[in-house]
Amino acid sequence: MVASGSLAAPAWLDRTLFPFDSRYVDIDGHRVHYVDEGRGPTLLLLHGNPTWSFAYRDVIRELSSEFRCVALDYPGFGLSEAADGYGYRPAEHAGVTARFIESLDLDDVIVMLHDWGGPIGVAAAASARERIRGLVVGNTWAWPVNGDLHFEVFSRTMGGAVGRELIRRLNLFVNLTIPAGHRRRRISGHELQHYQRPMATRERRNATAVLPRAIIADRGFLESVAADLELLRDLPSLLLWADGDPAFRDRERRRWQDLLPNRIDVTIAGAGHFVQSDAPQDVADAIHAWWATVEPIAKRQRSVDTHAPIQGENA
Repeated sequence: MVASGSLAAPAWLDRTLFPFDSRYVDIDGHRVHYVDEGRGPTLLLLHGNPTWSFAYRDVIRELSSEFRCVALDYPGFGLSEAADGYGYRPAEHAGVTARFIESLDLDDVIVMLHDWGGPIGVAAAASARERIRGLVVGNTWAWPVNGDLHFEVFSRTMGGAVGRELIRRLNLFVNLTIPAGHRRRRISGHELQHYQRPMATRERRNATAVLPRAIIADRGFLESVAADLELLRDLPSLLLWADGDPAFRDRERRRWQDLLPNRIDVTIAGAGHFVQSDAPQDVADAIHAWWATVEPIAKRQRSVDTHAPIQGENA
């Protein structure tokens, strides 16, 4: 894994919308694009399908004065390039994310989970547990959903042969889900182009075509993710939930509440699935307020750990 530094971004990228340096790191043959803005505790922002770091742009603007905001694009998404033979499966994305954390030597990391970034991020965070400081959980899941008709129908429709072909041929997943996932505001045509352009070819659209089927087909991975959650359950957590999201319901929110006892709950009223883009100010304000309560406790705990007696001392 060799860092490549900053490289030129594509000409279609509007720097008034995405005014950040485009950085790249080589991981296992992939050219992984990421944003690294600001100073402070590291906030690792993980996207889902069919988005990329662009979805977090306004959250980064709001929080980079307080946090080091790092947002990567999985191979095949956004401005990242996948190596030959990559399958775009969630377990592969989780492995790349884990090696990304290691490659950048990220420490004291707060991980924001959203959509597929939930299971991907849980798996990556569990493999680097000593580096993880907290969780921000958006509308997502991290367990098998086989047998749940809500997810079964979506996975079999969009992940079936016809659905995959429509995604590859017509960029259907971008064109359908991005506008529908914004409920508090209407996404502009220019913004939508910034999700369409990374998926401009049939080959590029393989990245977004694979994941709908994986919701059901990758049960083994999701079972391992559910087990990984045990390693993270005691972390300070912010459960940040958009209640206008048809994809993830109150049922999933209640399960997160059971799984994360050390949490604060915030509802983003009326926001759609892509909450970080639909209501970025609310998201940033919630993270700021939550961390203001968590950081003093974390500092005291680190002080106690630093001054703890060595085993056998004063015996």
